[in-house]
Amino acid sequence: MSQSTDLINLDTLAQELATIQQTGSKRIALLGSRHVPITHQNLIEMMTYALVLSGNRIITSGATGTNSAAIKGATRADANLLTVILPQSLERQPLESRQQLEQVMHLVENSSNDNLSLAEASYLCNKEIVSRCQQLICFAFHDSGTLLQTCQDAEEQRKVVTLFYFD
Repeated sequence: MSQSTDLINLDTLAQELATIQQTGSKRIALLGSRHVPITHQNLIEMMTYALVLSGNRIITSGATGTNSAAIKGATRADANLLTVILPQSLERQPLESRQQLEQVMHLVENSSNDNLSLAEASYLCNKEIVSRCQQLICFAFHDSGTLLQTCQDAEEQRKVVTLFYFD
């Protein structure tokens, strides 16, 4: 039993090391809180810009705050390397988000989730985003339940997870 546990741990470590060392492009999910100060949004935008300039593909959602900053940075670098997956239909998004989202080339709507609460739809959306990425970068508060659950789900799928806390 111990030997199989050691193999799983070695496999996990080997996979994470390979992802970290990968010099080619990666599919990076970038998610985070809506409630982010503008200075933090600027940093997230610059980081996303640099990730895309390095050839990485960015996958995010369409909310204000972190996700909006990621969309700005990715679009400025190369809009073709950005995919935005919405938890619900575009019509269900706030007006300030809709204007930005209408400019996104690769936009996935989940109108089948329009009957769900935003929290339920966001959780399902985050699961879809994580399933499409190799690495997750997340910006959250210690009480951001949906985001923290998404990070845990990503770790269980052996994704490389980088979690930044605002508080």
